Amino acid sequence: MEGLNSIWLFLQEQVLGMQWLRALIARGLTALGLDVAGLWGGMLLFFLYDMIKIFLLLSILIFGISYIQSYFPPERTRKILGRFHGLGANTLAALLGTVTPFCSCSSIPIFMGFTSAGLPIGVTFSFLISSPMVDLGSLVLLMSVFGAKVALLYVFLGLLIAVLGGTILEKLGMEKYVEDFIKAAPPIQAQGPELRRLDRLEYAKAQLLATIRKVAPYILLGVCIGAIIHNVIPESWVQGLLGQEKAFSVILATAVGIPMYADIFGTIPVAEGLLYKGAGLGTVLSFMMAVTALSLPSLIMLKKAVKPRLLIAFVGVCAAGIILVGYFFNGFQGVLL
Repeated sequence: MEGLNSIWLFLQEQVLGMQWLRALIARGLTALGLDVAGLWGGMLLFFLYDMIKIFLLLSILIFGISYIQSYFPPERTRKILGRFHGLGANTLAALLGTVTPFCSCSSIPIFMGFTSAGLPIGVTFSFLISSPMVDLGSLVLLMSVFGAKVALLYVFLGLLIAVLGGTILEKLGMEKYVEDFIKAAPPIQAQGPELRRLDRLEYAKAQLLATIRKVAPYILLGVCIGAIIHNVIPESWVQGLLGQEKAFSVILATAVGIPMYADIFGTIPVAEGLLYKGAGLGTVLSFMMAVTALSLPSLIMLKKAVKPRLLIAFVGVCAAGIILVGYFFNGFQGVLL
């Protein structure tokens, strides 16, 4: 048992957490005459370590996820989902969302295609919630920062929000609030030729490069903000506003996160900096969920496909789920960290 714990600790700290990389960068900065315990040296250490770690993990993960995704083009996914009904279909849609490394804006065209193909609204919204909020890449990156228990719970509860959110919207009879041009659009029936292994590798490479180009600015911005929070902002400020014991902190973090736009890879460094300074675990995770699932640009795009009543219901259901998850994590923070 002790041997297994040692192996898991090594995987957690050295493989996922890349503490060897942090130590290497710290030695390099020290050799250059910088004090890594000081303000500027500490900020540079945080920036370089987090940036390199995220890009390394992201490159490996996106390539692998994209290779898997090559087996599930939209038409094939639609056919798979069409075989199931009710809660099972919503659950499968949420799970399929985990192998699509899309931001909230990129998920909306697929949501529109699924809706025009006649899939139930609960299924399409379960996919729309899950795809940007929870994916295999976020699981590994969350494990590297927050540990396995937090990461697995985050993914499970994110999937739960997706499944229940889609189910609630369907039970409310919201199908009639989808715009007519979406329901009338003919689904794409063309099925391309079966890809060879080389084709799938080329597809994964292209997806990796496209994703890196798209998310790089948000990662760099997130790491910069995280470094500032980690090294500049007084701990008392963060604890006073976003501390675990503050009753309003989860609601505030969710409300602040909704107007922003970033993917989960860009928000993790910010969450890491806030947690280090004393913000509640549930508070920072609620912020991450709100930014990724309910960003303002994605809501503007979604407004073109659904009527205001459905848009409001979608935001309300998601926000309520995110807030409840935040309070859950805050309540069990001592056990999880």
